[in-house]
Amino acid sequence: MAGHSKWKNIAHRKEKTDAQRAKIFTKLSREIIVAVREGGSDPAANGRLKDCIAKARQSNVPSDNIKRVIERAAGGGGGEQYESVQYEGYGPGGTAVIVEAMTDNRNRTAGEVRHYFDKFGGNLGTAGCVSWFFDQKGILAVDAEGRDEDSLMMLALDAGASDFTAEDGVFEIVTEPGAFPAVRDALEGEGIAFLSAQVEKAPRNGVSLNGEEDVKKMRRLLDALEDNDDVQNVWHNWENEE
Repeated sequence: MAGHSKWKNIAHRKEKTDAQRAKIFTKLSREIIVAVREGGSDPAANGRLKDCIAKARQSNVPSDNIKRVIERAAGGGGGEQYESVQYEGYGPGGTAVIVEAMTDNRNRTAGEVRHYFDKFGGNLGTAGCVSWFFDQKGILAVDAEGRDEDSLMMLALDAGASDFTAEDGVFEIVTEPGAFPAVRDALEGEGIAFLSAQVEKAPRNGVSLNGEEDVKKMRRLLDALEDNDDVQNVWHNWENEE
């Protein structure tokens, strides 16, 4: 599997989120608010909320903070009305980029995303222009240190995982989107902690950038998108990001 789903890129993103915890909490709070408004405040009956809580905990958000956001959203608070939007386009060197955002102002967010693409050598495309390059996959990363590979692999596969690989001291478990909650819950039930666990858009094929200028522009494009408060996720098929 190419690009962002490799652990070296997951680790890169984690380093950034650790350095920007307040910004990450703002983004996760929006996800939690929308999940509560759409499915209620009980994570046992609201799968989307359960996923949001898991992501928040992986980002080291304190449980009390998560609880306050849920209570505020359940009580009708939480401020603006957010909606999910997706943008697709091409980055430097023909890379495919998908931007998932949650916004209270579509015009503002679309203008900012378009500006980033234009500024850093890309172009924003129409809906569907690059999404066919990607498949949705559940990706769970587990620290390999002190853990038996065969036992973990059998547990994951029995729970419904579709693939299991070991690389750079990390076990990477891949699932179909529908099987992701069951696999995550099965592993959590055995006391297994995750370095990362989420449903991602995994590229079918990667693109390498060889020119120094393209690499520089692509990094700046990704940084600008990820620093935007409205942007929740950025998926791409740049495979030599490291």
